[in-house]
Amino acid sequence: MTESSAVIRVLIADDHTIFRDGLKTLFAKEPEFKVVGEAANGKEAIDLVKKLEPDILLLDWVMPKVGGMEVLRALADSNGSVRTIVLSGALEGEEISKIFELGARGLVMKDTATVMLFKCIRSVMAGQYWIGRQSVANLVQTLKQVRSANKNAQPKNYGLTPREFEVIKAVVSGFSNKDIAAQMNISEQTVKHHITSIFDKLGVYNRLELTLFVFHHNLVEK
Repeated sequence: MTESSAVIRVLIADDHTIFRDGLKTLFAKEPEFKVVGEAANGKEAIDLVKKLEPDILLLDWVMPKVGGMEVLRALADSNGSVRTIVLSGALEGEEISKIFELGARGLVMKDTATVMLFKCIRSVMAGQYWIGRQSVANLVQTLKQVRSANKNAQPKNYGLTPREFEVIKAVVSGFSNKDIAAQMNISEQTVKHHITSIFDKLGVYNRLELTLFVFHHNLVEK
């Protein structure tokens, strides 16, 4: 593989100059990435994607003139090949599923460590989806399953204990079992027991489905 074919071409779309400059500095230290352009608003992002044809668009969800949702819709209609990764400080309700339904391939919180952002980009380039801190082979199918399973669910606490709610908050925040155990001063085995119980009560099968369930039902306060 030649050097030019190995390089991942990135377009950064964010209305904060300092944030864009920070990302450019980080990417400049990694030879596998090349920042080919930057946009300060949604309209510029759409125009530059069409002009520069980057591999990856890092898209701030809250953008002036044209918001992130409108950008995703416009890019979906253009039938381009760019893979969009949404950057956000916080999301509420069904926004998280809407992002992927509109064609995004990844979702990364803005306070995520740089190494995780790079890992996200590599996973997306490999054909996977990415949410929070993990890759997902078939996110679209997972979204459909969660939505179908929860269609008739009524707002309630699902029999969850206060401790289980604490564990849910930690899981949704991206913490590992080891991190949760240290944070709550309990064993990893106890954490696993809590997570198994949570999965059973909510009818989910993994951390991704749990995260989506939480967002759909506003189960915990951010």
